[in-house]
Amino acid sequence: MSAPASTSPGAPGPASPRPASTGSAAPSPLPCQRELFDLPREVAWLNCAYMSPLMRSAVAAGEAGVRRKARPWLLPPSSFFDESDEARALCAALVGADAEGVALVPAASYGLAVAARNIALAPGRRVVTLRDQFPSNVYPWRAEAEAVGAEVVAVDAACADPTAAVLAAIDERCAVAALPEVLWTTGARLDLARIGARCREAGAALALDLTQSAGALVTDFAAIQPDFAVAAAYKWLLGPYSTGFLWVAPHRRDGRPLEETWLGRAGAEDFSRLVDYQAGYQPGARRFDMGQRANFALMPAFVAALRQLLEWTPAAIEASLAAQTRSIAARAGAVGLTPPPEAWRGPHYLSLTLPDGAPGDLPARLAAKGVHVSRRGDSLRITPHLYNDAEDVDRLMDALAAAL
Repeated sequence: MSAPASTSPGAPGPASPRPASTGSAAPSPLPCQRELFDLPREVAWLNCAYMSPLMRSAVAAGEAGVRRKARPWLLPPSSFFDESDEARALCAALVGADAEGVALVPAASYGLAVAARNIALAPGRRVVTLRDQFPSNVYPWRAEAEAVGAEVVAVDAACADPTAAVLAAIDERCAVAALPEVLWTTGARLDLARIGARCREAGAALALDLTQSAGALVTDFAAIQPDFAVAAAYKWLLGPYSTGFLWVAPHRRDGRPLEETWLGRAGAEDFSRLVDYQAGYQPGARRFDMGQRANFALMPAFVAALRQLLEWTPAAIEASLAAQTRSIAARAGAVGLTPPPEAWRGPHYLSLTLPDGAPGDLPARLAAKGVHVSRRGDSLRITPHLYNDAEDVDRLMDALAAAL
């Protein structure tokens, strides 16, 4: 699916820009942070939407965690709780939420399965999704809908105003809107605050997959008010694979977890009394944690990544990545590529429409020159981060000019 092309006679124009944030002025872009990553100079990694590299600090924290596991006498019972609770607080701070609502999950699919288990569907009700959205936020809803006779509908985001298209689909039949903030194929961005307000008007729940936006954009759960929101950490959160978080709204926190973990039960801190089986759970959203959440290699690396993101701040990251994608978009036409309107896409995401006759193996040709991007349909997806600089962009443009 392509992003909408430039306006033509009779076609709808691009979406109007988002209102500027109130309060303090937008932050200046951050300088390149390449030295914090193990990126050879000859590699231009412009593919964060596929997977981010780990920072050196995250690698060191993970290695230290593995060494602790080699010496289990260095792992007191508090090790099962303290680092996990720090991760909760850091995740909450990134999205303007409370730490008590954060559960630690291994994947977006896990968190969305929790959401689907705890949002009731019924015959004739609808689940509103986007066409071509990532499968993790489609499959659980299809399974639940098929079981009860509900319907999953997909809104086409390849239009001038994807948010308006979603708002039009949320009516009294909608049980839940299951959406991303940024569509993984094209970068089309939704205004989640407006969608959240419409869901509340219609009596519908809101279940979000923020894997392609959390950590890269300013996200305010107080404004959005989702019921459930999940983010896998291995992309824009700069964390290791098999880590992530699920945020659960207060009125959903007494729901049913996927797993009945011993760590999720009341009194789990007292290892001497674990066989005094408890009916109650740990407070907040801890009941929804994955089993073995206190992974002694992955959790320290996740915490290290989250600390750095908060030191940079989401606002500064967003401003920096917006400047990078804007620079690339301005040069795209010279090599025959067409960018979408800036207001239409996530500021960290650039999906460039390929010209007719573009080679099918274009990503492989670019990779041979040390430039790494993704192809999605008839578009080239370019997703930089703070480890990229002007030399990476020059390398990208030179490689594209030679390949197209």
